[in-house]
Amino acid sequence: MIGMDILAPAVALMIWTMIMWVWMYATRIPAMSASPEIPEPSKLVGTTPASLREKLPERVNWKADNYNHLHEAPTVFYAVAIILAILGQGDGMNAFLAWIYTGLRVAHSLVQATANRVMVRFVLFAVSSVVLIALIAKAALIVFA
Repeated sequence: MIGMDILAPAVALMIWTMIMWVWMYATRIPAMSASPEIPEPSKLVGTTPASLREKLPERVNWKADNYNHLHEAPTVFYAVAIILAILGQGDGMNAFLAWIYTGLRVAHSLVQATANRVMVRFVLFAVSSVVLIALIAKAALIVFA
C-alpha cells in the first residue's frame, strides 16, 4: 500500500524494545538472585525499582534504564509514523528518516546497555531527536496545510 513503508521501522523499533526487555531480565534476575541484599524474588513484597536499583550493579541497571527510555521519545515516533502512514506519506524520505531514527535509537540502546558513555549517548539522543522533529514537521505541514 502507498505510504505504509514507514510502518516497517516503527515495528522494528518495537521489536528492539522487546529485545531490550529480554536483555534487561536476562541480566536483572540473575543479579537479583546473586545479591545477598535482596531476599529471594518470590518473597519480595511491595518492592519498587528504585529500592532494587541500589542493590544491583550499575551495569544491570543500565539495561532497565534504556528499556524505560524506549518508552519515552519513541512513543512520539510511533504516533508520527502512524499519522504519516494514514496520510499516505509514509514512504520515500519519511520512511528513510524513520529508519535513521530507529537505527539511532538502537545505537543509543547498545551504548547505554554496554559502555554507557554519557556524551556518546547524548549525541545519539540529540541526533535522533532532530530526526524526530523533522518527521513531526513533515506531518504538521501536511495536517495543517
